[in-house]
Amino acid sequence: MAVGSRPLVPSRLAPGGVAHGSRRTPTSRVGGFIALTKPRIIELLLITTVPTMVLAAGEWPRTSLVLVTLLGGTLAAGGANAINMVVDRDIDALMPRTQGRPLVTGLVQPREALVFALTLEAIAFAVLWRWANLLAAVLALSATLFYVFVYTLWLKRTSTQNIVIGGAAGAVPVLVGWAAVQNNVTWSPILLFVVMFLWTPPHFWALAIRYADDYRAANVPMLPAVASLQVTVTKMVRYTALMVAGTLALWPVAELGMLYGIAAVVLGALFLWGTIDLGRNPTAARSMRVFGYSITYVTLLFGAMTADVLIR
Repeated sequence: MAVGSRPLVPSRLAPGGVAHGSRRTPTSRVGGFIALTKPRIIELLLITTVPTMVLAAGEWPRTSLVLVTLLGGTLAAGGANAINMVVDRDIDALMPRTQGRPLVTGLVQPREALVFALTLEAIAFAVLWRWANLLAAVLALSATLFYVFVYTLWLKRTSTQNIVIGGAAGAVPVLVGWAAVQNNVTWSPILLFVVMFLWTPPHFWALAIRYADDYRAANVPMLPAVASLQVTVTKMVRYTALMVAGTLALWPVAELGMLYGIAAVVLGALFLWGTIDLGRNPTAARSMRVFGYSITYVTLLFGAMTADVLIR
């Protein structure tokens, strides 16, 4: 296939498929404001925060600190997602996957959504500063600013590197979690940040392959919408290989044990095999299988890291 040709898989999800955010259209005002925060994406961010806090503490940290950090992180991520929806409401109206969002349907007005988002950000900063520390609060705010100004306003509509560079915002929660415990940033959280940064392209491109037609309709240069499937999968394999290398580097740097090491090797090998298999057998089912496994991968890898620390 040549660059710019259409992918070999259809762009629509089968019934019951899973994507970023719910495809259900909210019908109540409360549901509309909740939908603005993209709760399912926030869940993924929080999955990485608590294990990082455990690693930073070398044990289970103060539960009150965990709850405060989760609250602050949830509010900050929710505010960032809401601002993203305000900015992207025009292209959301063009893509079937996002046409049920509250700003598209008119359930929530743009001004209301922006005030709501900025309020969440202010509360998040105050909560983290007051009950964690200033570094954690600043890092959470920096993720929002990067997501809004670098990814949403600049890269998303102009570059195929949009999700690559913009993915840095989604990797910041590990830094927030570490900083909340240690009030610093060392090599271990930096490596975790790199791992999540490298994880984002294969994770998101697997979904974008399925929705390539949507991105074309909205004129968004997501890589699978403007490049061949082979080009996309080749890059996915490269990022996945680098990500796995990062997880293995974390093993000695964070002084983790065999439980984490075995999990990193096995889970990483399965992820790498899945992306390679997608290139050999380009089907809709395999595309979404890689996307689904990428979430399972993060959950199990960070779960193994947590268990490794707690059973020492």
